[in-house]
Amino acid sequence: MGKVTGLRPTGNVELVNGCLPVWVNEGDPVLDSGPDQLRLMAVHAHPDDESSKGAATMARYAREGVEVLVCTLTGGERGDILNPAMERPEIKADMARVRRAEMDRAREILGVQQRFLGFVDSGLPEGDPKPPLPEGCFALTPLAEATGPLVRAIREFRPHVMLTYDENGGYPHPDHVMTHQVSVAAFEAAADPDAYPEAGEPWQPLKLYYFVSFHGAKYVKLHEEMLRRELESPYTKIFEEWEERAKQRAQEGQSDWRELEITTQVPCGDFFGVRDEALKAHATQVDPNGFWFRCPLEVQRAAWPTEDYHLARSVVDSDLPEDDLFAGIRERVCL
Repeated sequence: MGKVTGLRPTGNVELVNGCLPVWVNEGDPVLDSGPDQLRLMAVHAHPDDESSKGAATMARYAREGVEVLVCTLTGGERGDILNPAMERPEIKADMARVRRAEMDRAREILGVQQRFLGFVDSGLPEGDPKPPLPEGCFALTPLAEATGPLVRAIREFRPHVMLTYDENGGYPHPDHVMTHQVSVAAFEAAADPDAYPEAGEPWQPLKLYYFVSFHGAKYVKLHEEMLRRELESPYTKIFEEWEERAKQRAQEGQSDWRELEITTQVPCGDFFGVRDEALKAHATQVDPNGFWFRCPLEVQRAAWPTEDYHLARSVVDSDLPEDDLFAGIRERVCL
């Protein structure tokens, strides 16, 4: 197989028929799945999570010939409808099917593969005290049982890099916290021939990253760039929410909490438009006129043109900070 070079576009990426195209330079081969193809797996809790965390990264790598698989642990069946235009009885009555259809469209836009792993959404308990989680939901599944399907997916897909949430789930949704636990357990178990022997031949992923999607430095920069351009900033509310969360952590004795260290920043501003279209495909979850889309893309590209990660585990050497999830891997795989 020849070496694919020069695939990164010089301008913003446009969708073709609403989807992400894959181009190659004249004379370059299109990569087929094979032993020397790079593979990336993103593990998420619900449909729509893949489009709000790491989506531009996935779109960029898929565009460059990397094989990308999203593993979605639940169907998002208990998600609320967050877009007033979708607040209809027939939608509520058929949420499982609707959310799968939304996921299929988002997958098509991003240019990636996607697989549901079959667990049931736990919902987000609210109130004081919070109600118990529903019986049979993902967050109440024993860890060993919940890990098995992901181990099988890892052994079948054979990713070099995995992406998931940190131990707090990115935010404290029970399915996000459980996704973290399952991802870490599967990363370790997939290479163990004695673990889940029925799930296929062992495979060792080489790196595990946590998303660092919503962090202070990024939103301060976006806020400042909006003000510099004399635009109304949508981020004041976020800063107020963070202040409230900090007070709550202090009350709960979590004064040592701090944001994850960013070890890896992937340049992908050219794909922010693709990310937004994928997110809008989850029409029950996202209001196209809402907060997510109030910051112009040109502001985002100017102020913070990367998606950010924390390297949590690695069995290869790479120099930090990184600008490539496959740093330390490319020379081993693409010869």
